[in-house]
Order: sequence, then C-alpha cells, then structure tokens
Amino acid sequence: MLPVTSSDRHQTVKSGTARNQRGKFRAGIVAALAAASVALTSMPALAWGKKEQGFVAGVATAIIVDQLIQNGQHRRDHQPPRYVEQPRYVEQPRYYEPAPVYREPRRSTKSYSSVYSTPAGQAFNTYSPGERKAIQRQLRRAGYYNGGIDGVFGTGTYNAVSAWARDSGASGNLRTTGGAFAVYDGLLF
Repeated sequence: MLPVTSSDRHQTVKSGTARNQRGKFRAGIVAALAAASVALTSMPALAWGKKEQGFVAGVATAIIVDQLIQNGQHRRDHQPPRYVEQPRYVEQPRYYEPAPVYREPRRSTKSYSSVYSTPAGQAFNTYSPGERKAIQRQLRRAGYYNGGIDGVFGTGTYNAVSAWARDSGASGNLRTTGGAFAVYDGLLF
C-alpha cells in the first residue's frame, strides 16, 4: 500500500469541491427549467396548443425526475459505510443412508392373514352348498353357531368349528386340511 501525500489530500479536497459546485449548478439549471416550463405552460392558449404544453411539461418532468434520481444516488454514494456482519459459514450436515439389512421373514403355521386362508376355511369351501349348510346347522344345534345358515365360511363359522373341535378334543386336527375334513365329516355323519 502506498503512503498518502499531502498533494493527494489536496487533490481529493479539490475534486470534492468541484463536485459540490457541479451539483449546485445542476440544481440551479433544474430550478430554471422548472420555472420556464411553468411559465411556458401558462402562456396564452393561442400561442401554445395542448400538444406543445404537454411536450414541455413532459420534458420538464423528465429532467426533474432524472435530477432526483442522480441526487439519490449521490447521497447513497456519500453515506458513511455501515458495518455489515460477515456471513458465517457453517458446515452442511451430512446425511448417511443406513445400510440395508436383510431379515429372514418369520413363517409360522399358526398365523394366517384371514380365516379364509386357514386349513379349516379351505376344507369348508370344498364341500357343496348343501353340505356347508348342514355343517352350520349341526354347529347351531350343538350351541356353537349363532349366525345365519347361508353356507358361507366366515368368522362366525370359524369360531364355532374351532370351539367344537376344542371341546371334542380334536383342535389339533384344524392345523391341516386333512384334519379339518375329519372334523367336518364328524359333523356331517
């Protein structure tokens, strides 16, 4: 960095004074033009038409607006610098994808997605509609079934067959389709 000499300071002061004089000169010109435009627009209507008056008013307005814009920029340029806090940089968080873990699905013979997929349900649906109704009637007579005699295997029929097989000592037979056939045949014959 070079040292600042007194001649540099003198030059800076001199240029600042020249800028102030130019600003005053411009302001004077703007004021004179504004006064002239007001005076010209108030002349007799015979000398100036509406178009001429509008043109002069537009030119005067453009000059005034331009001067206001320049003065606004001049003020912004000469304001003391404000302290602006420097942005703080923070390290972005890192996201890690967890490694996929394979788990062997648990298979159990006791868990079924619905009563229809159980061995008792599959065996029941192989009988004819008349035989299915006869099974439901037998379960009703024994006091295990309270639903309608429709020949449709649902939760009511499943619960009645399970209770009857448990009380008969044949609950283990409902785990296989062959055992379920034995339970239903016991109800039919």
